[in-house]
Amino acid sequence: MQITLNLPEEVVRQLGQDVETLSRTALEALALEGIRSGKLSAAEARRLLGFRARNQMDGFLTAHGVDLPLTMAQVSRDSDTALAFSE
Repeated sequence: MQITLNLPEEVVRQLGQDVETLSRTALEALALEGIRSGKLSAAEARRLLGFRARNQMDGFLTAHGVDLPLTMAQVSRDSDTALAFSE
């Protein structure tokens, strides 16, 4: 699906981006808001943004100050991994 945004020229100039860059910025903002609001999972946002690897998504989220909530299973797994490396 394609969505068209009508933006005032002065806003586009203030943002200082070409159309392609502005389009990507809007897509990223949509993905971030989807994750923050809980309407998109990180996996769904990753597909939306075209990231192939999970670590790309993790880096993107970190760069934008978005922390995903951890489940107890993830904490337990990370703890087990850390303990295995400390032996």
